[in-house]
Amino acid sequence: MGLFDFVKDAGEKMFGAEEKKEDIVSVSPERINQLRQEHITKMIQDAGLQIENLKVVADGELVTLDGTATKQQDSEKATLTAGNQFGISRVDNRIVVATPEPEAKMYAVKSGDTLSKIAKEYYGSANKYMVIFEANKPMLTDPDKIYPGQVLRIP
Repeated sequence: MGLFDFVKDAGEKMFGAEEKKEDIVSVSPERINQLRQEHITKMIQDAGLQIENLKVVADGELVTLDGTATKQQDSEKATLTAGNQFGISRVDNRIVVATPEPEAKMYAVKSGDTLSKIAKEYYGSANKYMVIFEANKPMLTDPDKIYPGQVLRIP
């Protein structure tokens, strides 16, 4: 799929909502990379994405994904899972898709956006917000909980 940019200061924090930079300064960059790799791998696995031989490599703000996905959407969701993490600004998706399909559009949420507003822009109807919500499960758990900087799949 290629290289994707994300907002590094947006996204889910590895250690919870109270994570602060000063809390992790004493941790080596190598350890932070290892923790990010483990966290992202677990999140992809917990999401039930079908990716064989998944390999996640974190190097600072860059995460590289390798493996083989059965579906295009699983590869895209893996990219979003990795990129929508606090501190990650780029994801290099090298996952091979067994049956390639056209790639979904990616949309970076802006301040004031709602899924309805995004649906109206892409589909011409605010009522199609559930299409976007379903396409981004399990990363999204509530259609009312999106945040600026978050990247979403638009099928």
